[in-house]
Amino acid sequence: QVQLVESGGGLVQPGGSLRLSCAASGSIFSIARMAWFRQAPGKQRELVAAMPSSGHTNFAASTKGRFTVSGDNAKNTVYLQMNNLNPEDTAVYYCNLVDHLGDYWGQGTQVTVSS
Repeated sequence: QVQLVESGGGLVQPGGSLRLSCAASGSIFSIARMAWFRQAPGKQRELVAAMPSSGHTNFAASTKGRFTVSGDNAKNTVYLQMNNLNPEDTAVYYCNLVDHLGDYWGQGTQVTVSS
């Protein structure tokens, strides 16, 4: 079983920045993809960034140029750096991992952008 734990969410003013972390643990087999999703109140969950094991990271159009992703293989952790945040970025952010055996989700971390 794979466990994903997100952290780093919080309240930030418009124009501010946050960095989310997703720490993966457990029995991980041949990662196909890691991704960040978000879900705003009353809306469907949407993809923020997809990081396939081979290939380039893809970003949602609304986040391109503002969000970046990085990883620390030694810590089995991926990061979502979010800059120039605006109120439309307010949502619960989820980490997702797809490997050879399954599709796993973290519990989510709340990001609120408000003045």
